[in-house]
This record gives sequence, structure tokens and C-alpha cells, in this order.
Amino acid sequence: MLDFLKEEGVDPAVIEGIAAFRAAHPVPEGMAQRVPDPKYRYYGREVWNQAATVLLCGENLLLAGPKATGKNVLAENLARAFGRPCWDVSFHINMDASYLIGSDTFNGEKVVFAPGPVYQCARYGGFGVLDEINMAKNEALAVLHATLDYRRCIDVPGYDLIQVDPAARFIGTMNYGYAGTRELNEALVSRFAVLDLPLISEDDMNKLLRHHFPRMSPRYAGQFVQLFYDLHKKADSAEISARAVDLRGLLDALRLMERGLDAASALDLCITNKTFDPYEKTLIRDVIAARIPKNLDRAKVFPG
Repeated sequence: MLDFLKEEGVDPAVIEGIAAFRAAHPVPEGMAQRVPDPKYRYYGREVWNQAATVLLCGENLLLAGPKATGKNVLAENLARAFGRPCWDVSFHINMDASYLIGSDTFNGEKVVFAPGPVYQCARYGGFGVLDEINMAKNEALAVLHATLDYRRCIDVPGYDLIQVDPAARFIGTMNYGYAGTRELNEALVSRFAVLDLPLISEDDMNKLLRHHFPRMSPRYAGQFVQLFYDLHKKADSAEISARAVDLRGLLDALRLMERGLDAASALDLCITNKTFDPYEKTLIRDVIAARIPKNLDRAKVFPG
């Protein structure tokens, strides 16, 4: 992973800091399987510099931004780069404090404490990814205040006060405007450094496609990159919804094409059909048709 950061042009001082962090905080015994092996790389030198510097300074990080900016990909890549076990917490409106910290349970013989993901992250010095943090009720998140600020501790009612391991970091992610989201409590936001992620650049998206589809024709790679930006512009101008601005869906469509499915069917399955309004589907298909021929087959996109 450090070699990848060098290729991306990340500041050498940042890379040295990450290497020193990894040497100072080896992976706890039995936790190696929790260190993620990301399927995708996050491309973006400036974002890497900022995010890594925040974590090296011992701060927690909140990744904000619209859909398709790679928030979860970056969080996973950061855990890999720092060599830390990772716990993912997917927030929802019914989540309570006991899920995050832990609760009593019966093990067949006696009542014992079953630790939650935040407790384990704090104990083992992991990276806790708090996914869609603005989906949860503020009352549930209030339990994290002492964990995330200078106190760095968790007071477990009826048990003990534990100190958060020096290597532990928490990375929140949030989208704007999703159904069920809410404004984050000011006290919670103040405990994070907030990084507003930009849309992936054209150069970085080309790198992404070259990495995952090395046999792909450069000509058609450029067309698929431009298709993504065409859909984004349409969504920005409110001509279509953001459902079609789906980078993950575009990559899935290319995988289907690589296996032999025609372009029209693959893009329908992975992009167009994610909206359920017939008129909007027509608009999305028109945007696609301007870039990608309906009869485009695998041999042209993946020659050789």
C-alpha cells in the first residue's frame, strides 16, 4: 500500500509518518483478518495527504460529500495503509448506544458482557468506520462523545472505564440528502476533522479503469469516463435523479461486458434500471446512447 501512495505522489513526509505509525503499532494478535484488503484503490493525492495527516495527528475524520465520491473506499484504504484492524458500523435510525458499546447477554451459564464494535475498536486500536453516521439518532451518538474527544475513554455501565488504545481512530462517512438522514449534532461534529470529498477527477477515473480492466480499449475507456460525467451533469441540473450517478454500477456494467454481455443490457442492469420512472429511464438511455453504441460488443471494448 505504501508503494501505491508513492505512485500517487503523496507527500514523502506523510508516507514516512504512516510507516512509523505501523512500526509503533503492530497488529494485535488474532486481529490480522480484520485488516481490510480493499477491492478498489482511492485515487487522489491531495485527499490522501489531508486524510492521512489528520489520522497521524491523532484526530478522527469525517468524510462528507455526495454520492460516488468514494467515502467508504477511502476509509477502507486508510485502514489498509495504516495496517489497522477495521470495524464497520452501518448506522440506522433504530440503532442505540448498547449496540455500539456492548450489552449483557446470556452465554448458557451466566450473564456476560458482549462488546460492541466501538468497544472492540477502542480496545484493539482499530479503525472504526461509522458509515452513514447522520442516519442515527443524536441520543445514540451521544455515547461516543467521551470516546472521540480528548478523554478517549469508554465508561461501560456496570463494568469498568476503559481507555481507548492510542492507535484507534474513528472515520465517519455521511451523504447529503439521503432519505432518513438528519443534521449532525454540533457537539459530535466538533470531534471530527471534516473532509469534503470531491468527485473523482477524469485522470484518476482513467487510472481506476486501467487498474481494474487492463485489457480495455483506451478509446472506450475514455467514452465510459465521459459517460459518468455526462450523467453527473444531468443530475446536477436536476434533469435526472442521482440514482444514475453510480460509479460502482458503471464498474459492475463493465464487468458484465467483459464476460460477454452487450453494452445496452449491461448498462440497463447496472445503471438505468436503478431508477423506476419510465420517463427518467428514457432520458438516461439517451445520455448513454450519445456515448456508447447499443450494439457495442465485448471484442471492441476488450480487444485481444
